[in-house]
This record gives sequence, structure tokens and C-alpha cells, in this order.
Amino acid sequence: MTEESKLYTKELYDLTHTAAASLLESTTYPWEALPRIGQFIRELGKSLPPEEYEQRGEDVWIHKTAKIYPNNYIAGPCIIGPETEVRPGAFIRGNALVGAGCVVGNSTELKNVILFDSVQVPHYNYVGDSILGYKSHMGAGAVTSNVKQDKTPVIVHLGFRKVETGLKKFGAMLGDHVEVGCNSVLNPGTVVGKGSRVYPLSMMRGFLPSGMIHKNTGETIPLQERN
Repeated sequence: MTEESKLYTKELYDLTHTAAASLLESTTYPWEALPRIGQFIRELGKSLPPEEYEQRGEDVWIHKTAKIYPNNYIAGPCIIGPETEVRPGAFIRGNALVGAGCVVGNSTELKNVILFDSVQVPHYNYVGDSILGYKSHMGAGAVTSNVKQDKTPVIVHLGFRKVETGLKKFGAMLGDHVEVGCNSVLNPGTVVGKGSRVYPLSMMRGFLPSGMIHKNTGETIPLQERN
């Protein structure tokens, strides 16, 4: 496997855990799906069985088993899957495909995202222009930063190499089973491999391979070497 192939969609995600499988299967790198999320949701929403999904407003489909608490805002296009909780104060700005069994927490903001099944963004999170894999979790206050300060296209740093994305808005690609600690910032172009961990109070950019820990000092170590 080449270093660059570790960034491939098929290496980061098990596509059996998302309604966006057909969209992501057409990509080499997962961020290639970001400009197409909205249209994909509109097309998928029209095909959802009405006995399972309720349409609430323009281009908003919510599964009848989802628990939608009061005092939140949900804009389309958006699909919210079965058994998902959207808690008070959540702000879903559109282009959000939220899977089954997810938690979108109080004061959490979503915009142009795919959340695989069983993703948790439960407390004060901002997730924009990002894809979060199966059972990934962001701790309280952890956020994605999706635009560079100079507004130039985002680059994924892969060691000494740079992978051009052509996107001005790109937050983070979190693989399956990734844990991001409280109050961490994932800078534009962050990619985290399956099962890896970002410690609390970290500021991260670039690529963290599968099975690794990113410490808040910037050091990275294999999971089995953690103290």
C-alpha cells in the first residue's frame, strides 16, 4: 500500500454503515463527495419509503423512530436516520446526511456533512464540510475548522507530501471508530485513519494513520504504546 492510498475512501470507511454508500463508492478520496452531498440528499430523500420517513419541510426527511427534541433548527436538504437523537439547541444548516443511531447534541452545528451510523457529536461541536465514519465520536467542544484563513484551497499534508483537494471548504475526514478528545481543533484538511485517537486539547492538521494516537503536544504514537 502506498502512503497516498491510505487516504482512499475504501481504507477509511466501511460503506455498509451509511446511506451515502453509492455516493462514496464513486470517489477515490472521500472529500470528493463534499460538493455533491446536497444533491445526493435531495435525490435519496425522494426515494425514501413514506411509511418510515416523514417529510418535514422542504427537502427534510426524518425517520419516524428518530427523537427530535424541541428548540432546534433543521434546514434542508437533510436526512435523519432511525433511532437518532437531535437534542435541544442543535443547528443543522443543511446538506446533512445523518445516519442511524447517531447523537447530534445540544448546541452542535452541522453543515455539509455525512455522519455514518452511530456517530456521536453530543456537546457543543461544530462539524462542517466533513465526513465522520461509523461509531466515530467527538468529545465536548471538539470542532472542525473548514476554511483556511487565507481562503486558499485546502491541502492534505501527508508527511512531506501535499495532496491537492481543490476545495476551499474542507474540515475533517474521520475514519470508522475514531475518537476525538474534548476541546480539540481539527484544522482544514485533517484526515484520521480508522480506530485512531486525538487526545483532548489537541490542534491537528494533516494525516493521522490508522491505529495511532495524536497527543496534544503534537507527538504521534501507536495505540499499543499509550501509557
